[in-house]
Amino acid sequence: MDTTAFVYTTYIRTTPDEVWQALTDPGFTRRYWGVAFESTWTAGAPMVWEEGGRTTRDPEQVVLAAEPGRRLSYTWHTFTPEWAEAVGIGDEVYVKLAKERRSKATFTIEPAGDMVKLTLVHDDLEPDGMMREMIGEGWPALLSSLKSLLETGEELPEPPR
Repeated sequence: MDTTAFVYTTYIRTTPDEVWQALTDPGFTRRYWGVAFESTWTAGAPMVWEEGGRTTRDPEQVVLAAEPGRRLSYTWHTFTPEWAEAVGIGDEVYVKLAKERRSKATFTIEPAGDMVKLTLVHDDLEPDGMMREMIGEGWPALLSSLKSLLETGEELPEPPR
């Protein structure tokens, strides 16, 4: 098994266009993720992350692929002391994260009858890195909340830390 990738698949009773909107529209992402993205959602476009009242901009934080209703890929965000403070990450964890190479997240959206098969591949991770450990719990919770929001209109409460 490739230890530099994390893969997660879920099935959502919705449409590919609604999944795309949920992945890219700040009104949606803020509800189930607590993050709002600013981007034109075209390959090469910058992605600005706003989380916890803090904005993170970086020239290497970009959209890699954008095919509405089909595929979205981007470099994972830049770790800054301000981000760490905004999300409650301690100095020791922040220092470890900041030393890791930049990873990427890719969402594949596929029709599956009256549902959508959503597959996330988060790769280019450090094999034994802090980010790999964190996303192993983070992505399933986040994508479960996305699924709940699209199917019921209500996101899940934030899981206990």
